Amino acid sequence: MSSRRVSHPLFELSLARLREFLREPGAVFWTFGFPVLLAIGLGIAFRAKPPSQVRVAVVGQGAEVARTVERLEGARGVKPLRLSSAEAATALRSGKVDLIVDVAPPRDPSGAASHGPPRLIYRFDTLQPESRYARLLVDDALQRALGRRDVMKADGRPVSARGSRYIDFLIPGLIGLNVMGSSMWGIGYAVVLARRRRLLKRLAATPMRRSHYLLSFMFSRIVFLAAEVALLVVFGWLAFGVAVRGSLLAVAVIALLGSLCFMGLALLVAARPESTEVASGWMNATMLPMWLLSGSFFSYERFPEAVHPLLKALPLTAFNDGLRAVINDGAALWHTWPSLAVLAAWGVGAFVLALKLFRWQ
Repeated sequence: MSSRRVSHPLFELSLARLREFLREPGAVFWTFGFPVLLAIGLGIAFRAKPPSQVRVAVVGQGAEVARTVERLEGARGVKPLRLSSAEAATALRSGKVDLIVDVAPPRDPSGAASHGPPRLIYRFDTLQPESRYARLLVDDALQRALGRRDVMKADGRPVSARGSRYIDFLIPGLIGLNVMGSSMWGIGYAVVLARRRRLLKRLAATPMRRSHYLLSFMFSRIVFLAAEVALLVVFGWLAFGVAVRGSLLAVAVIALLGSLCFMGLALLVAARPESTEVASGWMNATMLPMWLLSGSFFSYERFPEAVHPLLKALPLTAFNDGLRAVINDGAALWHTWPSLAVLAAWGVGAFVLALKLFRWQ
């Protein structure tokens, strides 16, 4: 009688996790398809392109208004529009123009009409960088048209640093978001769902080791981790020329440690809840602050400097910083040790707490 070879329980449990994932088209799309679509959309929206013209509304009465429009038409990067005061105010408020130039006839100190240059009033939104830039550009064009000369010679030499595009900043952030999201939802939600269906109780009664059950989730996520990271790295390189300037091994180490960290957080979040609704709330409460604060879509340097130490202590911030240092700056792995230390601390702490709090029934 032939005996059938019995595989290790951990192998069978991990294989079961892989099959569960592949049988869910929605999970496959959100893990692999959605990050690519997001990279395409944001990469096109923020692609490198020549500076656009500033839109300027010119208002007022008299011949000086027409002459002002003529001077601005000859200036590079300026598109003047002749509007009424009411139309110009509406256009500025709605963002259709960046600046209003109110042209008034010249006056001498006594208030009488004069034949000198016109008086100009610039109306713009000081909170909008485009408006401030338009004010400087238009004033320089009009002053030069009336004869102003520079007292000092200065030459401009535009530079384009490698890795300075928005898409170069975005790709590591998308990798971080994808690794965190797939780890949290792929493990946390599945564990809570199994508890809700009473599967955890049944599995705990089998000869299976409980540690094997939890480790199977982690091993299955590691298998998909390589595909997730490789997909975004290769796509960024092929579609937008985002090159990995550091070591691929360093990228792999940071991705692996980050994934283990988020797996520990997922197990901690899923340790107690008995309903998927509660688990979803806890996972969103865990991830949402990091989506906004950890520099995935924009730099966390925009926040007040006093909170920077707190932001750098977040696991997703450490993951993003470490990846950007390797991918964009070409840093060696040992240069990213602060990020690795933060990820290791979060991962170990969360996993230890999860083991103590985990509820099998």
